Amino acid sequence: MINTLMQSIREYKRAALATPIIVLGEVVMEVAIPFVTAQLINAIQAGATLNEMLPYAGVLIGMALASLAFGIGAGVECSIASCGFAKNLRHDVFAAIQRFSFANIDQFSSSSLVTRLTTDITNVQLAYMMIIRTAVRCPMLLICGIIMAFIMAGPMALVFVIIVPFLGFGLFKVVRTVHPIFRSVFHKYDALNESVEENVTGMRDVKSYVRQDYEKKKFGVAAQDVCRDFTRAEKILALNTPMMNLAVYTVFVVVLQFGSYIIISSRGEVFNVGQLSALTTYGFMILMALMMVSMVFAMITMAQESAERIVEVIETEPTIENPEHPITEMKDGSIDFDHVTFKYSEKAEHRALADVDLHIKSGETLGIMGGTGSAKTSLVNLISRLYDVTEGAVKVGGVDVRDYDLDFLRNNVAVVLQKNVLFSGTIKENLRWGDPNATYDEIVEVCRLAQADEFIQGLPGKYDYYIEQGGTNVSGGQKQRLCIARALLKHPKVLILDDSTSAVDTKTDALIREGLASYLPDTTKIIIAQRTSSVEHADRILVLDSGHVVGLGTHDELMKNCDFYRETYEQQNRTSEEDVATASAEETALEDSTVKGGADHE
Repeated sequence: MINTLMQSIREYKRAALATPIIVLGEVVMEVAIPFVTAQLINAIQAGATLNEMLPYAGVLIGMALASLAFGIGAGVECSIASCGFAKNLRHDVFAAIQRFSFANIDQFSSSSLVTRLTTDITNVQLAYMMIIRTAVRCPMLLICGIIMAFIMAGPMALVFVIIVPFLGFGLFKVVRTVHPIFRSVFHKYDALNESVEENVTGMRDVKSYVRQDYEKKKFGVAAQDVCRDFTRAEKILALNTPMMNLAVYTVFVVVLQFGSYIIISSRGEVFNVGQLSALTTYGFMILMALMMVSMVFAMITMAQESAERIVEVIETEPTIENPEHPITEMKDGSIDFDHVTFKYSEKAEHRALADVDLHIKSGETLGIMGGTGSAKTSLVNLISRLYDVTEGAVKVGGVDVRDYDLDFLRNNVAVVLQKNVLFSGTIKENLRWGDPNATYDEIVEVCRLAQADEFIQGLPGKYDYYIEQGGTNVSGGQKQRLCIARALLKHPKVLILDDSTSAVDTKTDALIREGLASYLPDTTKIIIAQRTSSVEHADRILVLDSGHVVGLGTHDELMKNCDFYRETYEQQNRTSEEDVATASAEETALEDSTVKGGADHE
């Protein structure tokens, strides 16, 4: 875990190494000041004049300024090192997430990943900052303080040797007790963030069903759970202060009592006031250093769980990786499913797809239909290698997709999902996800083909109109058309529309299909739809049921041979005919009423 985290230090190694070196100078100054102060007190006690005291004062001022300079330098270097480390660590975690396959993403909730990128990395950053500065400064101060105490006071310094182990044992027990609490609380943080995420993304549903009070109560329970665990941990950590105070006051009582007695009884010959002053200062220094060490351990304890969660993300191996010698040429858009079986995980008993044998010619338009859970999306996800097959092989252009360079494959297989995502930025910026170098004319052309140009022209700023996060300021149909236009800019060998015209009317749907046929005549087009009108003009239509192929052929062939397709078609068209008949009857009734009303008036 430490080795993995250390790889994120990189260009900030100099600052990380400079910090403890500067801290060493700070400790030397702090330890030397009480020693010089004791010499000054002894000189005053011996009757030194003002001129004789000035050198001591000059040395003390110089040491204080040097200590201040070292402290400032250590603080600056420590800040640079810790902030830079956190920046690199966030980059590494985010980069690891970007490498994830869909199977990897399924292992982590989005709220958990957000917590790891924010709260967990902040905890590790604070711990790292304390390690390179405080964790170096305090042990050095503790050791040097005890050495100087023995030099100045001899056997009197044994009181520190006796009290420090007892205090250290108590602090160790405190830290060991709170570690399991911190381990559990971060999992509850994930649940808390998940509640926030669900409420923000589902705000319309919450308000539509008037569930605000229920959600507030649910969030309050999660927040109270986190608060309870943190309160419990803080109560235990709070024992540090009374333990430290007890140790400090015990030491001071012993030092002052016996020190004063020895000074008086020996008239300063065995033990003098300067030594007592130095011993008191070193005692305070030693005990404060020990207390700071306990705080470092507490912070490291809390950060340990965070570090493990971060490293878990970084070290998660992507289930889908580039082959050793990737192929970057694709002759055409033909697709072959050679007896494909697919499960979402190795341990899963249910097969999402079972022995699918399907061959699609380059440039062909294939419609796919099936009920909910029939594995339509699972099938097309295998083409762009978002998942890998469990058995069999998927080939594009005659080559197994596992042999292609991932970026090359996905640039040639464009997918437009039903739940489309637009990112914050202008319409042009969103469309250029398909081609960063696309010209304005190319953008307008694909928008016209996707039937998006008309509504864009009515927006303020037109193609410079700003899309809010998630595309909340455009309708579902507008969002789908923009995403289709974005995919067209890639000029792919294969274009997959995963129910991506569900939010547009049938007339617009037909115009989009006509545009695709004219703009991408050689591109293989796969259209997943719920409406038979969206696929009935396709070259062939595939019908799936629970991961099995139950129908494949043209519209006319399926009307004869596939019960599911025929029933779906008849039900949808019967509904349409009934709607037309109802509208016609209402129009006739209205006309009759108007005529009758006119006759009565006459």
